[in-house]
Amino acid sequence: MKLLQFKQNGKVRLGIKVDEGIIDVAAASEAWELNAPVSLEELIHGGAEWFAALEKVIAAAADKRGRPYVLDDLDIIYAPAVTSPQKIICVGLNYRKHAEETKSDIPTSPILFNKFANALSAHGDSIQLPHTSNEVDYEAELAIVMGKTAKNVDEAAALDYVFGYCCANDLSARNLQRRTSQWMLGKTCDGFAPLGPYIVTADEVGDPDKLSISCSVNGEQKQSSNTADMIFSCKSIISYISQHMTLVPGDIILTGTPEGVVVGKPKDQRVYLRDGDVVSVQIEKLGELVVTMVSSH
Repeated sequence: MKLLQFKQNGKVRLGIKVDEGIIDVAAASEAWELNAPVSLEELIHGGAEWFAALEKVIAAAADKRGRPYVLDDLDIIYAPAVTSPQKIICVGLNYRKHAEETKSDIPTSPILFNKFANALSAHGDSIQLPHTSNEVDYEAELAIVMGKTAKNVDEAAALDYVFGYCCANDLSARNLQRRTSQWMLGKTCDGFAPLGPYIVTADEVGDPDKLSISCSVNGEQKQSSNTADMIFSCKSIISYISQHMTLVPGDIILTGTPEGVVVGKPKDQRVYLRDGDVVSVQIEKLGELVVTMVSSH
């Protein structure tokens, strides 16, 4: 199932992406008098019962009388795929070729840092370039959305705790990232964690460690790889984090970026993101996440 959030009259609503468009879950549920979750948070915490309810919503919306509740993709304003996570945890240098291009040692344990909710943004958003940086870089990433509380989880069972996966862009202000040994300042500027366009549930994705991943800027491909190049797999990342802190439903894990980022190029070839640049992240089975960078001046 492909799930998303969109904005309408100042409120965030739950949607389901189907071939015909976007189902407005609340509107369809009300019309057909169905008891279904009306928010992503409610769904994530509700389990299998709520998924069964959404299947009924999909069936009702597919009926010819349900068509008014199927919206066109172009008619909606997307919200971040997850709007209120307790934690946003990121993994640095997790692709072998990316570590090599930045001349970094191959990590022996996951390098963890964080972003905050102020960094969340959505498919279709315009993201302001911070006035404190002219070195903003793109990073296509696979995001894990947790669906169950996970503490001290074994690798073998780790993926059972996943709700779904989505595209992410770990936007990074490199000059701020380098300022100290802590990367946080360069990673959590406003809007620097686009997520979307939707979450694909774990059952539809299958193996998250075998997905093609790419990034383009203004239509020119900059990154092209596969999650198979990750040093630490999704299950090992979840297990590792859960040994140190409890993961809860709705938490987001960004799993690292492949080679091809600006900072990996020779200094005389680095062209950082500028006003008007359109950045697209594409991941197999997960769709395309597009944002536009805009000047702060």
